[in-house]
Formats: sequence, structure tokens, C-alpha cells
Amino acid sequence: MDLELRHLKIVRAVADAGSVSKAASMLGLAQPALTAQLKRIERMLGGALFERDRHGARPTRLGELVLARARVLLPAAKELQEEAVRFAHAPSPGYRIGATNGPILGGLVHRLAAERQVSTYTSWSAHELTTMVELGRLDYVLTGACGDNGTPAGTLAWETISLDPVFTLLSEHHPLAVEKEVELADLADEQWAVTPGDGCFNDCFAMACARAGFTPGTIYETDVATCVHLAAVGRAVVLCQATHQPAAGMVVVPLKNAPLRWRQLLGRHPAAPDAAWVLLQAKQTHREAVRRSPVYHDWLARNPAFGTAP
Repeated sequence: MDLELRHLKIVRAVADAGSVSKAASMLGLAQPALTAQLKRIERMLGGALFERDRHGARPTRLGELVLARARVLLPAAKELQEEAVRFAHAPSPGYRIGATNGPILGGLVHRLAAERQVSTYTSWSAHELTTMVELGRLDYVLTGACGDNGTPAGTLAWETISLDPVFTLLSEHHPLAVEKEVELADLADEQWAVTPGDGCFNDCFAMACARAGFTPGTIYETDVATCVHLAAVGRAVVLCQATHQPAAGMVVVPLKNAPLRWRQLLGRHPAAPDAAWVLLQAKQTHREAVRRSPVYHDWLARNPAFGTAP
């Protein structure tokens, strides 16, 4: 027999009432039936939960442990049930989108919000977001993967929004900031900054560096603002997406021959609303981001075979 919530309710009732007979009355049970159930629960848990005498029932040490857990689990289970009922009967929230760090979430929200309500949830963990979509807590997830990898495994339907080169973000005072593009090997002595993620990007970066003939130095994994600060003070080179819009005092410099590529992905729940239209909006948002990036435009002109489509 497995422990169930009804067993915890019995333990709590006996403790609150102070006796088996009073608990039986509270629960609408005959005292012999409640006594028999309590004995079965005690056998299942491995020991007596109450000391019973003519003065009533007092929890044993084991009973105190079980009772403490019951006072946490039972309210939590009730809250879950109430929340689930509210959720099931609530009107559709529109498009629910989760996203990791990326350049198109803002533009996509702007487009979708013109038609329906949009809610967003961000996380550095693509796995967390994918799980939320699988559980039906989100409709879509915007994430990415190294360019040579396929789509993630699981139950979601995946579409590629774009395939882009990875560029570098440098201070305008960096010696290489004036270059049209740089070899990855030219940055062999640099320290690096990247935003966090639970994918394979760090491994792919290490392999690209190995092909270029060096092992990368310190890699700071931190938020976008800190990455930018480290680049601005000359502490690190930031690996950024090609459509990144640099702040004042910063420049985006492409890597020659695109040794690193990033595939932007849209994953969706099978029941996600307006799937084809949302994908179209995501792709158009990306095209707008490309148009706003003169560095990327210039790079594409020099590398017409690459393109930005999957």
C-alpha cells in the first residue's frame, strides 16, 4: 500500500482532535474503522504514530515527523487543486512565450500583441522552458542551438527561424575594433564573456578554438549587462549574435569564415494557437533585426553563400 493524502488527513485529524474517538466523529467514521485504518498506516510507515491511553492520543517521535510533513503537504495539495480548477476555467491568456537570451523576443511580442494578449517568461535554461511547454504552461519557446546541431528531442514541434554567424563584441578602443572581420586565432590571448545556457555552445566554442590552434582562456559566464561591461573595460571579448545592436563605445566585429554559427529555434506545444502565423512573425522579426544591423549586412554582402535562412 502506498501512502496517500487521505492517510495524512487521518493522522492530522487524530492529532488535532487529541483522540481517535473524537477524530472519528470529525471524519464521520466509526471509531473501529478509523482505528483499523490508523493501524494500517502505522504498519506502512514502520511504527506507532500515537501513544494512546485513557487521556487520548499523543504523537510519537515518528508521529511528529509525519504530522509535520502532513501540515505542509495537505495545504499544498489543496492549493494545487484550487489553482488547477481556476486555470482550467480561465479564459485563454493568448500567446504564452518562453525565451532564452536572444535578439527577437521584443520584436515578436510587439507583432503578436497587436492581435492577442501576450505573456512572456525568460530563463537561461532551454531545458526548463522546453519542459514548461511540454507541460502546457507555455505555448512557445524561443531558444537556440549550435548551428550544426539538429532540433532538440522531445514532444515539441520545432522550426528553424534563422541560421546566423556568431560575432564578437569589442570596446571601440580594442586594437581589432577597426577591422572588418577577424580570425578567431587573432583573439587567442583574450579572455571571453558569454551569457549562460545549458546547451552545447561552450563545447562548440572550445572545439572552434582548438581548430584555430589555441585553448580559450578565462570564460566569464554572466548576464548581458555584465558581458558588455567586461568588454567595455577591455577585460573580455564577448561572443554575441550577429544582429546584436552595440551600445555607445562598443563595436561588433565578425569572425572570418563563421567558425561558430547559431540556429534560432521556435518550439511549440502541439495545441499552440496559430502556429504557422506565429512562425511567420518570428521570421519577419528576425529579418527586421538583420536590416537594422549594418555590420551583419556588410558581412552578408561579403559572404553571399551563407545567408540567414535555414
